[in-house]
Amino acid sequence: MKVNIGINEKDRQAIAAGLSRLLADTYLLYLKTHNFHWNVTGPMFTTLHVMFEEHYTELAEAIDVIAERIRALGVYAPASLGQYSELASIKEETGVPKAEDMVRQLVADHEAVVCTARSILDSVDKAQDEVTLGLLGERMQVHEKTAWMLRSLVG
Repeated sequence: MKVNIGINEKDRQAIAAGLSRLLADTYLLYLKTHNFHWNVTGPMFTTLHVMFEEHYTELAEAIDVIAERIRALGVYAPASLGQYSELASIKEETGVPKAEDMVRQLVADHEAVVCTARSILDSVDKAQDEVTLGLLGERMQVHEKTAWMLRSLVG
């Protein structure tokens, strides 16, 4: 059936493309955070292990919200690691960095997600897509706060 939610096809496609990039960044950040949760070592182990679990749990919920918004716009959400790798600005980590380097990577990655979200604000605002605007605001708030908290761990 044709989608008729007050946003024209061209704008829905553009917004969904931006949200697909946000989904890809969020998914790769989820994977990286989960990897670090499993593999962190050192004096900050307990603090980081617990914190990373909180972070990847929140990211898992966000992944679903973002994908469902893409679907509500009438577009299929990307759903493979290959697609995410092509769309994401975040790069996966295949090694096991030291704990402080994990934190530094995650700070940069959370900031990258904020930039991805911010990059689609104009098209969302132009289309008067208040639902997506709210989603983006929430995601930026979460990632900015998380980056700040992680940054505070390494000074």
